[in-house]
Amino acid sequence: MMNRRKILTTTAAVSALAVGSSFGLRVSSARAEDVTLYEDDRIIGQADAPITIVEYASLTCPHCAAFHANTYPEIKKQWIDTGKAKLVFRHFPLDGLGLRAAAVSNCLEGDRHFGFIEILMKSMQQWARSSDPVKALAQISALAGINQEQFDKCFNDEAEMNKILERRQDAANTYNVNSTPSFLINGQLQSGALDYKRFDELLQNEA
Repeated sequence: MMNRRKILTTTAAVSALAVGSSFGLRVSSARAEDVTLYEDDRIIGQADAPITIVEYASLTCPHCAAFHANTYPEIKKQWIDTGKAKLVFRHFPLDGLGLRAAAVSNCLEGDRHFGFIEILMKSMQQWARSSDPVKALAQISALAGINQEQFDKCFNDEAEMNKILERRQDAANTYNVNSTPSFLINGQLQSGALDYKRFDELLQNEA
């Protein structure tokens, strides 16, 4: 299992990329009409949905948790489940714990991956703020079917973490993403834990 020194070391590496979190709304003046998707992007919704939402989030970001609790369920019901939009979830970790939690989540595929993300978001205050967050994360992972040996392997997967960090940097360089949660709605950057009314307006503008 990972000790506190390793967590702090990983956090320092993440912090060097200078990111933040935000409740406020920022709109990018730049627009990318075509958002490039990775072959292994995690996508929920129909592949041919006309609107693409790319979410950048950290699994230790309270604002991201607020978005998933208060806004995402209605987006899924009204837009994703109806085939009008699809959501691409991308990690944008803010600290070492968030980075390693992201690596663990990427060990799960399909619905299990998205289910695990939702559990981590809903219980963030309990596991990420606990006296032993690594142990708490391992316990949640066990409920998702990841045994201790698998957890240790995923949690310490340097290659996976490097890939996550490289893609986070690509998001910053290509789309000006620098806080969480941030969203690309058909290429248009929006930042902050938007309420459903505002998010719906943005989606309606793309429909």
